[in-house]
Amino acid sequence: MKSPLKIIEEYSGRPLRIMEVCGTHTHEIFRHGIRKILPPAITLVSGPGCPVCVTPPGYIDSAVDLALKHHAVICTFGDLIRVPGSETSLAGARTQGAEIRPVYTPLDAVEIARENPEKEVVFLAVGFETTAPSACIAVKHAKRDKVKNFSLLTSNKTMPQAYRTLAGCVDAFLYPGHVHTIIGSGICRELVTSGVSGVIAGFQADELLTALAVIAVRANEGQGAFFENCYPRVARDEGNPAALKLLDEVMAPCDAEWRGLGVIPGSGLKLGGEYADFDARLKFGEPECSGRPHPGCRCGEILKGVLKPEGCPLFGKVCTPLHPVGACMVSHEGACSAYYQYER
Repeated sequence: MKSPLKIIEEYSGRPLRIMEVCGTHTHEIFRHGIRKILPPAITLVSGPGCPVCVTPPGYIDSAVDLALKHHAVICTFGDLIRVPGSETSLAGARTQGAEIRPVYTPLDAVEIARENPEKEVVFLAVGFETTAPSACIAVKHAKRDKVKNFSLLTSNKTMPQAYRTLAGCVDAFLYPGHVHTIIGSGICRELVTSGVSGVIAGFQADELLTALAVIAVRANEGQGAFFENCYPRVARDEGNPAALKLLDEVMAPCDAEWRGLGVIPGSGLKLGGEYADFDARLKFGEPECSGRPHPGCRCGEILKGVLKPEGCPLFGKVCTPLHPVGACMVSHEGACSAYYQYER
């Protein structure tokens, strides 16, 4: 039986554009040199699957306002601190006296609020279906323990609508295994009926090669759109029912702005029902900020897979990991970060 690598190397079908949606996939593909062994007919493009990368500048502006104008303690995962807003980043706000605290989990932010009842504490809830349940757990704990000085500034995104938005840009998706561990495979099967192909992939080199080989085989067969789950040991058809129930209880769908993709209807999550009191925008009367990206930054086109990072005039010159201009260079999962580290 041929190895996945041999199957990929011998692919002779029509040209294929395959989008690895997940930023972790992007880095693993670069780290193992997988792009370098692909035949000319197969092209990998990086998509928007990095939560920090797709967070729009207006969200950063709102977080900065909460920190500087309302003197809230901002708790966040570390990557978000250096993402530029319209005028400054959270790191810049910290130099102006804002209290910005990196945390490992949303529950850490609840504990900070509990220990500092005289301060308002806001956790920046950024991420996809993989991290949103942990934010829900934090809100439930805060409500249960009557921690009233805790709230979320939400920018959670859901992937199904993004797949639909990007479907016309590529021939097949490498679906992120961790997302589909939560949401299951229903959306993948649904997209097949709309002519969209893809496979759910794991994160090790052999898992990624297997997923690419499956795409090559199915494309060679020429039987139309297809779906395969190449990560069945973790991602199941039904997903994670407990996590889905938690999301349904605490959050509700909403329209959401994605950096580079614009507003995608129904692609976001906000606090709903009895948990709406923990929404920082409602609590502080903070309106949605439109935000302005750096005029020279091409992150938006990179996130849509229509431009490679080296096509951005700022890449590797003005914009580097030490001095990032765009979110794709800030995040360790970002496409620009991967290209800078492995492809320069």
